Amino acid sequence: MNKFMGVLENVLLPIADKLNNNRYLSALRDGFMVALPLIIFGSIFVVIANFPFLDKVISESAYAKYQDALGPASAATLSIMGLFVIVGIGYKLTQYYKVDAIYGGVVALASFLILTPQVVEKVSGVIPTASLGAQGMFLGIFTAFISSELYRLFVQKNWTIKMPPGVPDAVSRSFSALIPITLTLTIFLVVRILFSYTPYDTVQNFIYTIIQQPLTHLGSGLPATIIAVLLIQIFWFFGLHGQIIVNSVFDPIWYALNDDNLKAFQAGTELPHVITKQFIDSFLVGMGGSGMTLAVVFLIFLIGKSRQIKELGKLGGPAGIFNVNEPIIFGLPIIMNPLVLIPWLLAPVVVAIVTYIAMSTGLVPRPAGVIVPWTTPVVLNGFLATGNAWQGGVLQAINFVIVAVIWWPFLKILDKNYYEKEKYESNSKAS
Repeated sequence: MNKFMGVLENVLLPIADKLNNNRYLSALRDGFMVALPLIIFGSIFVVIANFPFLDKVISESAYAKYQDALGPASAATLSIMGLFVIVGIGYKLTQYYKVDAIYGGVVALASFLILTPQVVEKVSGVIPTASLGAQGMFLGIFTAFISSELYRLFVQKNWTIKMPPGVPDAVSRSFSALIPITLTLTIFLVVRILFSYTPYDTVQNFIYTIIQQPLTHLGSGLPATIIAVLLIQIFWFFGLHGQIIVNSVFDPIWYALNDDNLKAFQAGTELPHVITKQFIDSFLVGMGGSGMTLAVVFLIFLIGKSRQIKELGKLGGPAGIFNVNEPIIFGLPIIMNPLVLIPWLLAPVVVAIVTYIAMSTGLVPRPAGVIVPWTTPVVLNGFLATGNAWQGGVLQAINFVIVAVIWWPFLKILDKNYYEKEKYESNSKAS
């Protein structure tokens, strides 16, 4: 066990440290965080618009009007979420270089729009909504990185207009950004023109065909998902935030898959994917946090004898209900604790496999593309994530039991060790 842990520490820790401190992955992660409140807002109204059995209670015309009235909530957020992510990435990356960040955000957005097709069914001057959502995400990410780097390069080379003293700060900053923005956007315009002479016609078609489709296909499979889940757990075991590190790489893929399911759900057609962003967030993380430790809290109250374990249960229980599990991770502890390494790695993998089989065989509806707030308690979380399907909540309950069964013998051993130690210390003090 010690040799295995040594190998993991020597190989993975340096990689994780580099990923955690990489400016591009940090900007990507923070860019998604900028968009998250808007995405959740749109998802909430998707759930409300498709409330179960409502179409049986009111007339068909009234139900259609009801959905039309709530439709703009998701259309203005979920359908164009790529725009918010792009602005967030551009802002955060430019901020890293200590350059005026707001211009980094807007130049990233403008660069992306220049590269985006502006024709819908032979009508020019119109941007297809699909290009502004998950389908255009990869192009948006690359564009935000490149445009931010170009913009900050021109600024740091002092290719700017200097205004005389006394000019208001807002005016001075605008003129200072003029040349760097002009040069950056001109470069992207030239790229767009050049691609118009290729078989792909636009950069977006090129990115989607060559990069996004293959990666999305890979990310939608169970093997890649198991690898991602294992990496999250291993990083956490060594005290690194596994979700932040792994999600920085996989989020663009998972969100694209999520968007495909959302469109199918809203259209009333078959959902194409099992693995989506919500597959991870609801049926793994949404059961008490990373590692699904709400089941561990339940076991603590059921079998815990040691004072340390019991107190930890009282502390971690209320937070665990809302998927906050730092008290368990740091208090049990899970970090660098060889006694819990096996259930910590095994439970999420087993649950991922069970969930995938249940959804791929049709026993449980696939994730509907609705982004459920991460603090939503278990069972309700699964119900909402599957488009208000009761089977989603039942599956979460079954997964909860699976995690508890896997953890039971290991927590029993850990609790016994703590109990014996407390008993020994108590007897030592008494004598």
